[in-house]
Amino acid sequence: MRVTICLTAAVLLCAGATPAGAKTAAKHAAFQLNQTTWIFVEKGKKVRESIDADGNYIENSVAGKHIDHGTAVMKDDKACFTSAMTKDGEMCWTTRAVRIGHSMVTTNDKGRKLKVTRVAYVAMTIPK
Repeated sequence: MRVTICLTAAVLLCAGATPAGAKTAAKHAAFQLNQTTWIFVEKGKKVRESIDADGNYIENSVAGKHIDHGTAVMKDDKACFTSAMTKDGEMCWTTRAVRIGHSMVTTNDKGRKLKVTRVAYVAMTIPK
C-alpha cells in the first residue's frame, strides 16, 4: 500500500510539475537574433538588415545601397549592434520574440523608437 501511495504521489507531482516547468522554460526562452532579417524605414529609406549565424549584420537599402555593417549580440533582452563603419560604439535595442511577417516597436538606449518587421531570413553581402 505504501508503494502505491508513493507511486501515485510521484505521478501526480510529475504530472503537475511538467506543464508548469514547460511554461516557465517557454517564458524564459531567449530571443534568437542570429539568422534573422528585418525591414524598417530609416531617414525616409526602406532598409533591410540581416544578422547571420555568426552575429554579423549587414544593412542595405531595399534599393541595394550599402548603409552599415558590423556585429550584433544579445545582452539580456536587448539586441546590441556595433557598427564597423562608425565610431558610435554599441547601440542596444529592446526586443521580444516576433514571428516572420509580424512587427514590433523597438526602443534604443537613447529612447529612439523604430517599427521593425521580421521577414524570412535572407543571407546578405555588402554590395560592390
